[in-house]
Amino acid sequence: MQFSEQSRVWVYQSDRELSDGQAAQILQQLNNFTAEWTAHNHQLKAKAEVRYNRFLILIVDENQAGASGCSIDKSVNFMKKMEQEFGINLFDRFNLAYRDGEYVLSAPRHDFEELLKAGKINSDTIVFNNLVQNLQQLDTKWEVPFKESWHVQLFGDLVGS
Repeated sequence: MQFSEQSRVWVYQSDRELSDGQAAQILQQLNNFTAEWTAHNHQLKAKAEVRYNRFLILIVDENQAGASGCSIDKSVNFMKKMEQEFGINLFDRFNLAYRDGEYVLSAPRHDFEELLKAGKINSDTIVFNNLVQNLQQLDTKWEVPFKESWHVQLFGDLVGS
């Protein structure tokens, strides 16, 4: 199934890495959710992904039917259910993810600041911009160097170029 590059995207980041088994279970539940996801009784053209055993991603192609406030509420409630079932936090926007070599790690804001001060995260470190709005941005602006991300607005004075 093809999705428009302008398909809406919601990225939920777990505060910890999921095991392969947990990621598979969550993906199955996400697939069940997206198969039944509706807006004003119209089936949404939706799909889900789990990336790096850490990011739960919902995608809706609004060319068929647009996501409404109620349908978005359904997805938020579903994600809260995932949090409880798997003992994860998906709504902490200041748990910041970054790459350390081949690994994807995350740190609370204060710890992230300390990593910057210690030089363990620098302007070239890949960070994850979970604020992307559509599929095109997910593909091109989700994994970006720190110096090209919104993170620089918060922490730019802590890192050299």
